[in-house]
Amino acid sequence: MELSFARTSRNIVARWWWTVDKVLLSMVAFLITCGFVLSFSASPAVAERIHCPTYFFVYHHSFYLCLASILMLFFSMQDLKWTRRWALLGYTGVFILLIATIFLGYETKGARRWIKIGIQLQPSEFLKPVFIICTAWLFEMQRQYKNFKGVLISFTLLGITCLLLLKQPDVGMTIVVASVWAIQLFLSGVPIKKFIILITPFIVLFIIAYFALPHMQHRIAQMLDGMFLGEPSYQVKKSLEAFKNGGMFGVGVGEGVVKMHIPDAHTDFIFPVAAEEYGFLLCALIVLAYGVIVIRSMIISSKEKNMFIVLSVCGLAVSFGLQALVNMASTLQLGPTKGMALPLISSGGSSLGGAAIGIGMLLALTRKNIHAENKDNEKI
Repeated sequence: MELSFARTSRNIVARWWWTVDKVLLSMVAFLITCGFVLSFSASPAVAERIHCPTYFFVYHHSFYLCLASILMLFFSMQDLKWTRRWALLGYTGVFILLIATIFLGYETKGARRWIKIGIQLQPSEFLKPVFIICTAWLFEMQRQYKNFKGVLISFTLLGITCLLLLKQPDVGMTIVVASVWAIQLFLSGVPIKKFIILITPFIVLFIIAYFALPHMQHRIAQMLDGMFLGEPSYQVKKSLEAFKNGGMFGVGVGEGVVKMHIPDAHTDFIFPVAAEEYGFLLCALIVLAYGVIVIRSMIISSKEKNMFIVLSVCGLAVSFGLQALVNMASTLQLGPTKGMALPLISSGGSSLGGAAIGIGMLLALTRKNIHAENKDNEKI
């Protein structure tokens, strides 16, 4: 059967193509392409340093990039009803995996964030998009049904989720999840007094976490030493050298040296590799792409009357942009180093998968006439 892409066609692919926001899709495609190209620049040096085949991480990144692209397209084609259902199912699964990671996960670099279930997974990377959709749904339900305690339920889920993340510990992910929830809570229209009361326990929790987690104190102290005493950590020092060496147009493809010295050049510190080999110009375009995704998503959501879509789109956009900001800031000594991937660019199966699900849901919820697919199922 021939697949038609005409505007009048009723098949799901054609309907997706004519309703998806092309600007957002273009920015996402640009970031994915950058990640693929940069994997060739950064990965071989890392592989050779740990005595793996030269293109081991390139093949690894390419494989998971294909899976992530399929995931993104799949979730971008879902309607409101199925976006909510997949999020609820996903959050249930991730919640179980977070608990299992505490007991069955294995420790790397002082944190227990990974678990093997046939394949290696970092459950927290899949948490953000599904949690955001679920909390948006709860806020919307409270608005529709006055006796439904959506805010209280979301508050409880956030508290339990934060405790599970801090147990790993994963402070950075905890801050991102809690910050996005606070933004959704504010946008849902709760009274400012109630808003302050609800966010206060989490501020206290982070203060307690700071004094209870030595590695958190160390990273913040290391960042402050670098900023005010000129004593950055080894990785940050090499990262800053890469930005300086790259200049406006870079030293040339494959000519950079930072990837020879930084263990995480293909993951958390891939941004300095881009700066050194391709220069300020590519870095500016990457920052612009993240900015366009966040701002355009906000603009689209501002025209919506459906509270679920507004809260979901804003939450997903802020989460995506905040993760990118944290990663780039850490490489520029503007924030503590935090093991947080650069979305859609850094190598890594879990980080790519989590980002793909989030972007897929964002593309789905910003499609034109998304309500037309949900006339009979708006509240399901």
